Amino acid sequence: MKTITPQDAAALLRDGATLVDVREPDEHARERIPGARSLPLSRLEEAELAVHDGKPVLFHCRSGARTAGNTDRLGAKAGLCEAYIVEGGLDAWKQAGLPVATDRRQPLELMRQVQIAAGSLVVLGVLLGALVSPWLYALAGFVGAGLVFAGVTGTCGLANLLRMMPWNRVPNLPVVTSAG
Repeated sequence: MKTITPQDAAALLRDGATLVDVREPDEHARERIPGARSLPLSRLEEAELAVHDGKPVLFHCRSGARTAGNTDRLGAKAGLCEAYIVEGGLDAWKQAGLPVATDRRQPLELMRQVQIAAGSLVVLGVLLGALVSPWLYALAGFVGAGLVFAGVTGTCGLANLLRMMPWNRVPNLPVVTSAG
């Protein structure tokens, strides 16, 4: 699949191309390219992608890494349409000065919440271990072991816990796959 610059992508969008955001719904809800349709990689196989006849399909993520790593899957989803990956993703789109829709009322992306919580717990464990009792270093060790487990298995207990928090309990965000 070919890559396309954000400027060329914007021109194709003005001509009726379909833009597909492959990030997770929580990422799309917080910040997105106006008009982009949400079709997360995690649900790619189960969703239908309706496109305008004969018009190109453009795929993007935050930095371009997810789309570049999934070109075969995305190409298969685009079918016979001309398909592109937006080079540099949303980050490059913003750097090019192109419009972005942001909704700060949406919670931070779940992975950022995990990073903040895990980092805070490690720092807390080290501080408490140094200031209160060496036994409290175990908190930092427990969090580290949890991160290793998450990396090996693909299951993150902290992410599952944070997903249940009140600020993350939003109605299911729709995955928009229709062309109109």
